[in-house]
Amino acid sequence: MKFRITPLNIITSLGVAFLVVSFFHNRPAGGLANINMGPFYKVMLSILILVSVVIDLIFRFILKNLKRVWLIELFFIAFTVISFLLLHN
Repeated sequence: MKFRITPLNIITSLGVAFLVVSFFHNRPAGGLANINMGPFYKVMLSILILVSVVIDLIFRFILKNLKRVWLIELFFIAFTVISFLLLHN
């Protein structure tokens, strides 16, 4: 199977990196912001990472053309961010 990089792969890898940093970050360093995530937020981020992996697999199996996968996933990410921003207030 050929590995194709998609926008949800990038978002997932950033989420995993942030989760790993939040687990091992115990004191503020230099000028970096302190990352204090509670256990609830770590679990929610883990669930979000799992959902993004599943959605990425669904999009890649449904759409065979990589350009269409990129387009649909970018629209999906934009829709998710806009929905979050609208519902957050």
